[in-house]
Amino acid sequence: MSKAPTLSAGADAPIGVFDSGVGGLSVLRHIQQQLPRENVLYFADIGFAPYGDKPEAAVVQRALAVAEFLIGQGAKALVVACNTATVAAIKAIRAAWPGMPIVGVEPGLKPGAAATRNGTVGVMATDNTLRGEKFLQLRDQISSASKAQFLLQPCIGLADRINTGDLEGPETVAMLERYVRPLLEQGADTLVLGCTHYLFVQPGIERIIAAHAKAPVTVIDTGDAVARQLARLLEGAGLLRPGGTAPHLRGYTTSPRAALVEAFDKLLGQHPEVEAVQIA
Repeated sequence: MSKAPTLSAGADAPIGVFDSGVGGLSVLRHIQQQLPRENVLYFADIGFAPYGDKPEAAVVQRALAVAEFLIGQGAKALVVACNTATVAAIKAIRAAWPGMPIVGVEPGLKPGAAATRNGTVGVMATDNTLRGEKFLQLRDQISSASKAQFLLQPCIGLADRINTGDLEGPETVAMLERYVRPLLEQGADTLVLGCTHYLFVQPGIERIIAAHAKAPVTVIDTGDAVARQLARLLEGAGLLRPGGTAPHLRGYTTSPRAALVEAFDKLLGQHPEVEAVQIA
């Protein structure tokens, strides 16, 4: 794989954000709130989704290819807005483009441990995320330091349903019940949403909490921390866009473009230009 020159783009260049699907739009929303002057490219790799059931080596190869595409479009920084891709591939991406501002989605274990009152934290994520070596090491470190117990709940198929735009249908509600209730029954007073897709079904998760939890439950969203870290890195590199002209948002997808167009509209109320592309 050829590599684009590191930090060849200037401050007016866009930020590249990518996910296996539409979940990363929850991170994009935080980026737009905190960095409203920035141009952004959003890449939804729906044609290769879900990442969560792919071998780790395949996710690494794919993430590198998507990163190369975004850098080829002039991106000055990258946001890996996918927990599975962050766990599997961010080390490889940083090694491939050293010096470029690159931010991944952390699994939220540290804020979960800080928020819990009874020491029991439920973690909802893809199976690949929960089995990843980096994730398990982080869990052990934070558990040892904080004495928090982490209950790991793989949410098979949930990201796929969210990619289809089904946020409140009966099958989605049943799936949420199946994944959330066992965590509540085991005493979790904090739930970490360890996949960016899950932010879009947070209202459904909170309804289940209201119906079944015996005490208040805190829900952890890590997207805000991603945007703040991105802002720090851009400022440190002298790459914050000064503004002047209106910021530009553009979408790319490896599926028919209609799915991402609909997701931008339904989830963010935005209507950027979207292009269907293929990458090796």
